[in-house]
Amino acid sequence: MFDYRLKVFHTVASRLSFTRASEELNISQPAVTKHIKEIENQLNTKLFDRKGTSIQITQSGKILYEYAEKIRNIYRDLEFEINQINQQHKGKLIIGASTTIAQYILPEILAKFNSYYKDIKIELITHNTESISALLKNGKIDLGIIEGESQSSYFEYRPFKADEIVLVAKTNHPLANKTLSLKDLYNLDLIFREQGSGTQEFIQNRLKEKGINIDDLKTVIQLGSSESIKNYLLHSDCLAFLSISTILNELKNNILTIIDIKNFSIERNFHFILPKGEQSELIQLFLKFISYN
Repeated sequence: MFDYRLKVFHTVASRLSFTRASEELNISQPAVTKHIKEIENQLNTKLFDRKGTSIQITQSGKILYEYAEKIRNIYRDLEFEINQINQQHKGKLIIGASTTIAQYILPEILAKFNSYYKDIKIELITHNTESISALLKNGKIDLGIIEGESQSSYFEYRPFKADEIVLVAKTNHPLANKTLSLKDLYNLDLIFREQGSGTQEFIQNRLKEKGINIDDLKTVIQLGSSESIKNYLLHSDCLAFLSISTILNELKNNILTIIDIKNFSIERNFHFILPKGEQSELIQLFLKFISYN
């Protein structure tokens, strides 16, 4: 029910990218631009400013975004409350999620889902991306949500949420507020995740695209979770690549800082991973709910 043009605007404003919005909505970039232009003409205002290859939301855009969020939430509440009256949903859903998603993104969504569907029991299993794929293949979970890049012909993959991986250090690090080049990475003490981690796979692939073999970098230690890495950073001069989803509180409280690398970024999408074929009613319900959050 969420007005489609508002949905397009909301997606562009959330991602600050016409390209990402077109990929997420599965429509062409000209179509995205057309919808935004129609809203701008209707409201007689500009919603985005272009800055080179990037865009920034205008003050009018910020106001519209706030109202779009409210409208989106009202439609969501309306739809799911009526759905709750018309159908009694019961059962159990076993979800497997890679560690970043399970720890930092899913808890709020699952709490909201449980408030609507108290008779649906959720079990969340946390493993790295490689293990989640194996669990789904063996029928141990109903669906997975992963951060890895590798895809298998066994499964169906659907976009879930955009994310970015950034280079991080403690706030008082000697390199804080400096911009590095990719070659500077060879001179740094670095911490990485374990092999099998989806985040590690993305970092490795993006560096390889730029001609940097991760094995040639100075890896001080490999740790099995983002929390372990964050705590290690606080007590050392090491740096680490982490999902921005994992450090929002630390950035807000000025505990950790992002170190910019010139002409380099690691952007990705988290994905649902599903068995091929028709999905169960509970899986369809969960996917529909999560698309609103």
